[in-house]
Amino acid sequence: MKPFYTIILSLFLVTLSACSNTSDPGPLAGKWQLTGQVDMTVSFRPGETEAKGVVEKVRYKIEGKDVLVTYLEGMAKGMTMRYTLIDDQTAITNLGTLKKIPSNHSTVH
Repeated sequence: MKPFYTIILSLFLVTLSACSNTSDPGPLAGKWQLTGQVDMTVSFRPGETEAKGVVEKVRYKIEGKDVLVTYLEGMAKGMTMRYTLIDDQTAITNLGTLKKIPSNHSTVH
């Protein structure tokens, strides 16, 4: 009976770690170029995002290949945006496609 509980506990911990709710943007960390309905540069940092010079406090939730970004203040307060990672350089959202900007590359927007 003891191995059964060990297996259940292990599965619970794996599920819990696969769905984390944190201030860490995980795979979204860094600067991205969004193209689509809106073209802009977006930065994802621990506990915040920045777009068009506006910094907003956020909470990140990682669910598999999706990162959910919930805005904690500002005009979007309470809204959650889903970013789906296609690969480590590409993400999609309902506003368009994001391409990761290498950290040694600078853009002005």
